[in-house]
Amino acid sequence: MSTGDGIHGACAPEFARVRTVFENNFARGLETGAAITVYLGDEPVVELWGGTADRRIGRPWERDTPCLAFSCTKAITAAAALRVAERGGHDLKAPVGDWWPEFTAAGKGRTTGEDLLAHRAGLPAFARPVGAREAVDPAAMATLLAEQAPLWEPGSAHGYHALTYGWLAGEIVRRLDGRTVGEYVADEFAGPLGLDLWVGAPDGVIQRAARLAPGSSGSGASRPAPASSPSADNPVARMNRDVADPDSLLSRAMNRPEVASLPGGYDNPVVLSAGWPAAGVVTTASGLAGFYRDLLAGRIVSPATLRDAVVPRSHGPDRVLGIDSAFGLGFMRPSLAFALPRAAQQTAFGHTGAGGSIGLADLEREVAIGYVMNQTGAELSGGIRAMRLVKAVYDCLG
Repeated sequence: MSTGDGIHGACAPEFARVRTVFENNFARGLETGAAITVYLGDEPVVELWGGTADRRIGRPWERDTPCLAFSCTKAITAAAALRVAERGGHDLKAPVGDWWPEFTAAGKGRTTGEDLLAHRAGLPAFARPVGAREAVDPAAMATLLAEQAPLWEPGSAHGYHALTYGWLAGEIVRRLDGRTVGEYVADEFAGPLGLDLWVGAPDGVIQRAARLAPGSSGSGASRPAPASSPSADNPVARMNRDVADPDSLLSRAMNRPEVASLPGGYDNPVVLSAGWPAAGVVTTASGLAGFYRDLLAGRIVSPATLRDAVVPRSHGPDRVLGIDSAFGLGFMRPSLAFALPRAAQQTAFGHTGAGGSIGLADLEREVAIGYVMNQTGAELSGGIRAMRLVKAVYDCLG
């Protein structure tokens, strides 16, 4: 079904408000191409898409158009690590050195698996510049991090590990299971559950993927929504300055590995096929929402494991972002860095992606949301488009 404004798909009557907000995002010029899917339990109540997947050739966004969703990947990598630990009986509170002996170097011997998953490892950026082609090898990236000294005592504080997160949490999967995150996700839940979701996209998926629109943020991290006050003392304003400063910790965290020199940047097949486990997922909105639907249903990890994983391990001032953030074991919880409507703040969890994408679920309301787009903005926390869509969903829930 399509409307005259080029929006396609279906929407249950009681969720008509979501369609209105989605259409308005296009009408205001905030979208090039985008899609949103909402599940209530196992039932899809919203599946909408529209716009252009590739402005260079005018290719339209289709129902099955996949798109890079940047840091939404972190929740998927965390789920893989949690599943490996659950099925293998591994204690994530135990020292990482029990299964990754090299990691104990440079004073990191007390680091736990939970520290890796909750941004507490003290390794938010590589100590030296790293190229995108070098980052294709997860073992090499893990070795660099194992040799590196932490910026703070692991477990004593937290800071957003924008890109290093994937190769830290990913070692839980690679060392305890033997497969890379991308292989594990494909074999264990994306494939069996029929999710259009790839951490390391094959050629055919890359060819039909949406291309990022000009003016995108071009970073693997998410950025917080702009502050309402332009004051120089505003923490979000300070964070935006740090993003522009190549020597700041935030800039180093977001730009190592460096992608800007690659032709096409994050659209380059080198990045899309590598499956960076912090920022490399290529997915449809339905694939991302389906991932959260299946998490809630206990198809990926047990309900007990999930409920424990969303309990905040890290909250308060973030040493990298400079604003308050909150993380369970890989999942973001409501904070300034993960702004959600009031109705979602007690039981929702998920993860945002650079420029606006979001995956979200609610433990009590049994709702799952996936939103992806290719006109990325400057936001770090979903941004205004995602916020409006999530609020519309909760307004419809009542």
